[in-house]
Amino acid sequence: MSKKIFVGNLSFEVTDFDLEDLFKQHGEVLSAKVILDRDTSRSRGFGFVEMSSDSSAQSSIDALNGTEVKGRAINVSIAKERTDDRGSGGGFRGNKNRY
Repeated sequence: MSKKIFVGNLSFEVTDFDLEDLFKQHGEVLSAKVILDRDTSRSRGFGFVEMSSDSSAQSSIDALNGTEVKGRAINVSIAKERTDDRGSGGGFRGNKNRY
């Protein structure tokens, strides 16, 4: 079963290919993605790597967490499931009694 890994504190120069190269030393990489800002297309400083097995994911976490990549010590951990509790979105609630 595949396992998704969170990689934080990335240098803004790290690319998807850099992530894949870094993690493939520890097993088969199914995907590697640096998350980009929607407006600027600049790295947000984190990404996700999907490994083919639980054991290769754990091996990469043990080996890479805290290591320096392009001048920054990265944080590597199992990705948490995203919960959709971010509120109603947009901040506008439409108060009918305002006027």
